[in-house]
Amino acid sequence: MKSDPFLHEQYDSLGDTPMQRKFRKMAPMPVGCVFIAWDGITEDEVRGHLRTMKELGYTALKGVCGSDTFSRDDIQHMAVEEGISPWWYDQGGWQEITPELLKELGLPPDMDIDEAMADPKMIEHQKKLMHERIDRNADRERVSTCAAGADEFKDKKKPEWLVPSVVGQHRGHLLTDQNLDDFIDWLRATYGDVATLLKAWNIRAVSLRDGKPACEKWDDIRAMLVDGGNSKEYRHLRDIMRFNADRMLETRIGRACELRRAFDTNEPIRGGGEAGLFLPFAARGVDMEGVAKRLADDGSFYPSMHLAWHYEEVDFEVARPVYMQASIAADWAKGIWSATWESTGGPQYFSGGKAPFVPEVREKFPGFTVDAGTMTQLMLSYLAAGFRGFGLWCWNARPVGWEGGEFALTDRNRKPVERTRAVGAIGKACVKYRREIWSGHKEPVVGIMVDWDNEAFWGAMAITGRDMYRSVPINARIGASRAFIDANIPWEYVTTRNLEAGLGPRYGAIYLPAFISVSAKLHEMLLAYAEQGGRVVIDMPGAYYDEYGRIYETDEGTLFERTFGCVLHEFAFANPRHTPDSIGGIDCGGFLAELSLTNGTAAAAYDSSGKPAIVENKVGNGSAVVIGTQASYDCMRPGNSATQDLLVRHTLGDGLAAPFTCEGCIAYRMASPAADHYFLINDGPGTSVKLDTKAFSYKDACDAVTGEALDLASEIVLPQRSGRWIRCANSG
Repeated sequence: MKSDPFLHEQYDSLGDTPMQRKFRKMAPMPVGCVFIAWDGITEDEVRGHLRTMKELGYTALKGVCGSDTFSRDDIQHMAVEEGISPWWYDQGGWQEITPELLKELGLPPDMDIDEAMADPKMIEHQKKLMHERIDRNADRERVSTCAAGADEFKDKKKPEWLVPSVVGQHRGHLLTDQNLDDFIDWLRATYGDVATLLKAWNIRAVSLRDGKPACEKWDDIRAMLVDGGNSKEYRHLRDIMRFNADRMLETRIGRACELRRAFDTNEPIRGGGEAGLFLPFAARGVDMEGVAKRLADDGSFYPSMHLAWHYEEVDFEVARPVYMQASIAADWAKGIWSATWESTGGPQYFSGGKAPFVPEVREKFPGFTVDAGTMTQLMLSYLAAGFRGFGLWCWNARPVGWEGGEFALTDRNRKPVERTRAVGAIGKACVKYRREIWSGHKEPVVGIMVDWDNEAFWGAMAITGRDMYRSVPINARIGASRAFIDANIPWEYVTTRNLEAGLGPRYGAIYLPAFISVSAKLHEMLLAYAEQGGRVVIDMPGAYYDEYGRIYETDEGTLFERTFGCVLHEFAFANPRHTPDSIGGIDCGGFLAELSLTNGTAAAAYDSSGKPAIVENKVGNGSAVVIGTQASYDCMRPGNSATQDLLVRHTLGDGLAAPFTCEGCIAYRMASPAADHYFLINDGPGTSVKLDTKAFSYKDACDAVTGEALDLASEIVLPQRSGRWIRCANSG
């Protein structure tokens, strides 16, 4: 057996930069929250809250809101004095501990890193640097303001790289007068000449430009775009989205990183948040995985995770979607520090996005009571997904107006409650086991494929008023994730960039949910992955278009047929006007595939006709499967257990299985050399469950938060709507 079957070293190498190596060496584990001062607050009150935070297990201030009495800077200085980091990154913003620094401080240059971090001389040195950084806050803000796009920066000159953006609210397919010429330059760099562009954009395709002037040179392309382009042709819309995404990475993200790095080489920056990750980003002209990768040199990637703001796309369901949100962020950022630097800390009743006033969910979801159990679910799901740190809004609530009395860890009277203490206790365990968390990895059985171009083509299809199409690939991704979560199958999101980096063998199977567009390059990588022993599974509507928006070729002899062992003749669509079909008694509405076998075998048939519904094909040392129904999309919402079982069963086939089970709850595993960590999430009444670790044997087990010794042969008690973190020490 290979010593690294899950390619952990290769995984980590995706973010192998000096900044990420610094983080891995120091293993920061911030447990942070926002402190909100109020008018008339005294110094004793400020310091009292800071001391309470430290006592309970909080290590950092994710943010500070000053008052008429004490400014943000005043409170940050007090935090340093009280042993609380005044920033979200905690020790991640320390000067890197090198032999040179140790020698400078009169410490042994080969001193153990943890001993060095705990040494009083080192702590005092880092505190001094923090005080100096606070004193430079005004200059920091001028740099940040410039990076964010304001007109003011030192000499009042607006940076030349900053131009108006159309990013956001599904407008990623639009261009502005200011960036049209830049787009033409982007096209030149991408395609080289007009003839190649015309072919890629299907300009001469029948009917798409009837009555329009011919395009023969770059000026013609420019004139066509000024005229509004052609909403019926998808590749050029995809290209505009890609251009806007690239421009954002170059300017808003890239330039911001450059400015901040030049200002303070020790201070990491964060990027990504203030947007829920169930949004169709390609349609917005945004590449979130690209944002994460761009931060490898400079800091940390994070999502914004507030229940009332970022969960309306899943009808405000909590337990499973929280893990999905955290996972897509951590998985986009493979090898890069990711964490929840903007996450809820308490109940939300009146504030947020559309919750709780969406008519169809108003009766069922009147708001969010975020108690100790809910916060436990959130924090354990974050850890299980791969996050390393917390930034919670907020310690105490805003005293007036917007979000007044909400989102807070303390109660309305600024007093710690069970929720406050539960978060702190988990935080203490995170700090205690921070080395194991930082060395931990998921060990997925299944990779759920996520591809920016696939989502861009769905976005292109949506712009003529068919808005729902933007969300189809995200909803299908949610459905596949739900199916594997409920089956206790370890999974991870895998991207095209990951396959290009050689991570394919990390996964026993790769599932493609609602891949309307499959590029030749992606398909060839998947075929090679299958030939080497992997299992590729695609469901409907899949392989409809290629990377140019042309009908995907699926006849005999094509890449599709050679991979899946069948010909895809046509798509059917079952709706109330056309009797839905079924597979083994499982109802199948929506998209259905009309397939005929070549080298593959029918793993299941449509009940009405007996024709192949699911086809499995032997490919080299592996296999490929077509599920001829929209299985993942149909699992988007809870309650479709039969389709979930079908999806899981045909993804695993005969050769793959769950490496552990824990019936009666959600279970996740994070493996590290010293110990494996299991996170058990209970989404219902109090219960007892049996964790069967199957092939994994351990020296001992305990509750990581309380320290209680556990016998894995006995049942584990789970409180209602909460969770437990089980640490299992490895035998070696």
